[in-house]
Amino acid sequence: MNDNPANPRCFALIPCAGNGSRAGTAGPKQYERVAGQPMVWHTLAAFAAVQRIARTLVVVAPTDGFFERNPTTSALVVPCGGATRAASVANGLRELRRAGAVDGDWVLVHDAARCLITPDLVNRLIDACEKDEVGGLLAHPLADTLKVEAEGRVQATLPREDKWLAQTPQMFRLGMLRQALENAGDAVTDEAGAIEAMGLKPMLVPSGATNFKVTYPEDFAMAEAVLKGRAR
Repeated sequence: MNDNPANPRCFALIPCAGNGSRAGTAGPKQYERVAGQPMVWHTLAAFAAVQRIARTLVVVAPTDGFFERNPTTSALVVPCGGATRAASVANGLRELRRAGAVDGDWVLVHDAARCLITPDLVNRLIDACEKDEVGGLLAHPLADTLKVEAEGRVQATLPREDKWLAQTPQMFRLGMLRQALENAGDAVTDEAGAIEAMGLKPMLVPSGATNFKVTYPEDFAMAEAVLKGRAR
């Protein structure tokens, strides 16, 4: 099998094994209904609409039964979730290899709870990164003033001119990302951080403020408003 294909394919990897403790939901937040559907359905629908995605793999927790009860997705669902996001992604990369992906293929890692992603944004990332040596991520320039806190008080104010909010998908070669995660361990909170630890510089691809991750209870109402607005 050619690990450096002349025409690398694009695969999507969706970590979906978290419990969403900050969201205040009774179960995993990615299965909460938003605009009439479980949140993860919106996420998967966006990737299913991108023709350049060869296959989407969803990483769920070993005890997860959601997709068994709701077998309506064409994505490959694998119960190999780990204790951390980095572990889940690393396990998912191994499963993609078993499914036929090679080290030279691209992998777009995307949060299941970032349900406002659109096919246009996914295509924008692929267009920007497919010829790049490193890869990159969707991101949004920071608009707010950034404060450093100590004991509940402001310790310092940081300049915001060069600060960006990291989003997903984050797109890197499978082999490069696998090696980066092995080197970085479970401490990294996103794939770009692992790539940066190798001394590489991922590309920042401008996205928008609506591609936010549903994290806190109030985020559900905002996500629902955006999705209902798009349906009009």
